Amino acid sequence: MVTQRKPKASKYLTTPTRPVQVDRDRSVAGLLEKMEGAGFGGRQLAEAHRIWLDMLGDNTTIIVAGSGALIPAGMRRLLAYVIKNRFIDVLVLSGSLLFHDLHETLGRYHFQAHPNMTDAELDASQISRMWDLLASDEEYREANEWVGGFTNQLDQSRPYSTREYLHLLGRELAEIATEDGVLTSAYKARVPIFCPGVADSGLAVGIASARFEKKNNFMFDMVQDVLDMTTVTARARLTGVINLGGGTPKSFVQQTEVSSFILKNHHQGHKYAIQITTDAPHPGGRSNAVSFDEGLVYGKLARGAHSAYVNCDATIALPILITALSQTAAKYLKGRKRPNFTFGRELIIEVP
Repeated sequence: MVTQRKPKASKYLTTPTRPVQVDRDRSVAGLLEKMEGAGFGGRQLAEAHRIWLDMLGDNTTIIVAGSGALIPAGMRRLLAYVIKNRFIDVLVLSGSLLFHDLHETLGRYHFQAHPNMTDAELDASQISRMWDLLASDEEYREANEWVGGFTNQLDQSRPYSTREYLHLLGRELAEIATEDGVLTSAYKARVPIFCPGVADSGLAVGIASARFEKKNNFMFDMVQDVLDMTTVTARARLTGVINLGGGTPKSFVQQTEVSSFILKNHHQGHKYAIQITTDAPHPGGRSNAVSFDEGLVYGKLARGAHSAYVNCDATIALPILITALSQTAAKYLKGRKRPNFTFGRELIIEVP
C-alpha cells in the first residue's frame, strides 16, 4: 500500500492578512493600500485599484464596458473624469446609459425618490422610477425628439456604425453642453464609444419616431462596429477590460477573441481584467457574474491574467476607485503610449 505524502501547510500559509488600521494617512488611495492586506471584497477593491494603475503603466489599451443606471445614480462626473484624463481608451456602453447621459447634458436632472412614493402615484404623474431614482417622462420624450432632430441632419444615403454616430452626437452636444458628460468628454478626448445594444434605449426611440414621421431613413451598421472593435484589439500591444456590470456591452468586448480570426490575428486575451458587479452565476447569469472563469475557458483572458472580482454595487466601488486614481495615477500617465484614433466611416488606429 502506497502512502500519499501530505503537502506541507507552510507551502500555502505564506502571506498573513494585515488588519486595516486608522492612521494619519486619510487619503482614499492610502485606505485602499491598507485594504490590500485584508480579505474578501475589501481586498478585491484594492486589487482593482492596483490593476488599473498597472494597466496605465504597461501601455495597455483599456476598454470599459458599462451598463445600468449609473448616470441617474450620480456617476456621470466620475466617468467623464476618467475619459478626459485618458485613464481609459475605449468605451462600450449600453444605450440606456448613453441616453441618460444625453438627458443630463441637455440640462435635465434625475431625482431621488422617497420610500413613501408609490408606483401608482408616480405613474399618474408621468414619472419613471429606477429603484430609488426618478425621471420626468415628459423630459425623456423631449430628449427623444432632440435625438430625432439631430439624426435628421445626417446623410441618409448610407448607414452609420454606432461608433461613428456617437462621435457625431458628442460633437453636437459639445456645442451646447454647460458641463461635460460621457458623450462630450469622449468626443473631446477622441475616445471611441460603441453601443451594441442601441435598439434597447431612448436613442433608438427618438430615431424611430423621426422615421415614423417620414423625416429620415437612418440605419445603423452594426457589422462595422464588430470590425472596428476587432481592429482595436488586433492593433493593441496589450488589452485590459473593466466591466461595470454585465449584459451586451461586456459580451461585445469579450467576443473580440472570437472575431480576431477575421483579421488573421490571434488575440492572446486580455492581460488585465476588473469586474464590478453584484450578479451571481448560479441563476444562469454566468456571463454577467463576478467570476472570470468563463473568460479563461474561452480564451478571452490571457493565461496568468491579472484580475480582480469586485462583488459590489458600482455606485459604491467607482467613487472610491476613481478618487484614489486621482491621487495616484499621475506618475503612471507620464510617457504612457496610448492609442490614437481617427474618426470616420472606419476607425483608424495608431499605436505608438
